[in-house]
Amino acid sequence: MQLLTLGLNHQSAPLAMRERVAFAGESLIKAAQDLKARVGEVLCESAILSTCNRTEIYGATPDPQQAGAVLEKWIAAHGGLKPNEVRSHTYTLPGDQTVRHAFRVASGLDSMVLGEAQILGQMKDAVRTAHEAGSLGPHLHQLFQRSFAVAKEVRTQTDIGSQSVSLAAAAVRLAERIFERIEDTRVLFVGAGEMIELAATHFAARRPKAMLVANRSLDRAQQLGRRFAAQSMELSAISNRLHEFDIVVSCTASSLPIIGLGMVERALKARRHKPLFMVDLAVPRDIEPEVSRLPDVFLYTVDDLGDVVRQGMANRRQAASQAEAIIEARVEHFMHWLARRRAVPAIQELHDKAQALRRLELERAMRQLAKGDDPAQVIEGLSLALTAKFLHGPTQMLQDAAGLGSEAQESLWLPNRAHGKRLDRLHRPSKRLTLKAAES
Repeated sequence: MQLLTLGLNHQSAPLAMRERVAFAGESLIKAAQDLKARVGEVLCESAILSTCNRTEIYGATPDPQQAGAVLEKWIAAHGGLKPNEVRSHTYTLPGDQTVRHAFRVASGLDSMVLGEAQILGQMKDAVRTAHEAGSLGPHLHQLFQRSFAVAKEVRTQTDIGSQSVSLAAAAVRLAERIFERIEDTRVLFVGAGEMIELAATHFAARRPKAMLVANRSLDRAQQLGRRFAAQSMELSAISNRLHEFDIVVSCTASSLPIIGLGMVERALKARRHKPLFMVDLAVPRDIEPEVSRLPDVFLYTVDDLGDVVRQGMANRRQAASQAEAIIEARVEHFMHWLARRRAVPAIQELHDKAQALRRLELERAMRQLAKGDDPAQVIEGLSLALTAKFLHGPTQMLQDAAGLGSEAQESLWLPNRAHGKRLDRLHRPSKRLTLKAAES
């Protein structure tokens, strides 16, 4: 069994393609179940990691080449694309490359924001989803558990998590370029998930004039609103109240845009063309891309924030080199574990054969004792027979490897004449047994 990863991320694919193959909310468990049903024969274990920056499929397979081709077709079909359309944007990582990649992802070294910690929770969600779908096997379970342990080690032994930088923090810095004082703005958060919670934390620290959370579930919006002294409303009310806000941060699991061009145009008219700062952190996007063409709107997507989050990362880059060294050591440890696991069937077979030989020789010895043979000779014969049979396989392998001749082989088996006579005794009945057989 070999490990394999096929995926695409913010480095290999544009946002327009990533949102076509993203799995959000409840669609992730359905996708995991569908993946198992369709490719389970070639991919014995599987897990899907889907975030705003990446969609990756981790698997264990006896045939990596076949599995890679099947996964490429599956992910293309999900996005309504042809395999050749996604081929140039995907990467396939076999064996230790999968292990190294998983460790780097968990540690935040492959993120748009170097060292960000949110990906670790998203990986844990992917593991839980795979478990619910029944596609998480021993190889992937061990891979992800090791990934979490490596991520913890990296964060405790390096400064990779220092000087916290995130997409949410970047959004605040961009807003400060548009508005002189965040304290004088009104902020609307669309959605109530982890990303919105993080954004609300950063904006709340700037003490804006007012904050409001809009969500499809009003109860969830109210729960989040209470944490930040923010008001709440249902998602359907946005159209009538969008003009009240200076800053809009959106991140929902909707498969279609929920803030359209016409809605924003009406809001700008009501605002008398005062600037409107909008951040779309969702994949697929919550805000229609055409909104960015409006002259009084400053719209940023997750890709647009990339340049901002790269600033002030010198310390993290230095820590990243230390983290890479930790990861390389842990990759080697994991590959040793994987190699030992491959030997388990052979070891089990060896144990089974040894037990069969033991039972055979024990039964033979018991029959000899029942016939009245000398117990000392029977015990000696039993020990010699077991020793000879247990050593036969390893000795034969050594002889084959060394290319020993027949004379040398005989010397290995029969180090002295007395020993040879004892071995010969195992393969022919004693005179005493022969006489008893004649008398009967």
